[in-house]
Amino acid sequence: MNARKVDPKLLDILVCPLTKGPLRYDEAAQELISEQAQLAYPIRDGIPIMLVDEARPLDADAPRPTARR
Repeated sequence: MNARKVDPKLLDILVCPLTKGPLRYDEAAQELISEQAQLAYPIRDGIPIMLVDEARPLDADAPRPTARR
C-alpha cells in the first residue's frame, strides 16, 4: 500500500478535537498523535480523520475518551 503525503500546511493548522492541543505527525503509521489526549487519529487516503470515536488510544488499556459537546 502506498501511503499518501499529508499537506504540511494542513498539519500546521490541525489540533486535537478533544484537547485543542498540538498534534505530531507519524508518517510511518499514517497517524496524527495527540500526546495530551493520548490518542492517535488515523490518516486514510491522505485525509486526517479527526473524530474522537475513530482515534486509537495510545495506551491500549485506557478507556476511549468522549468528545466534549
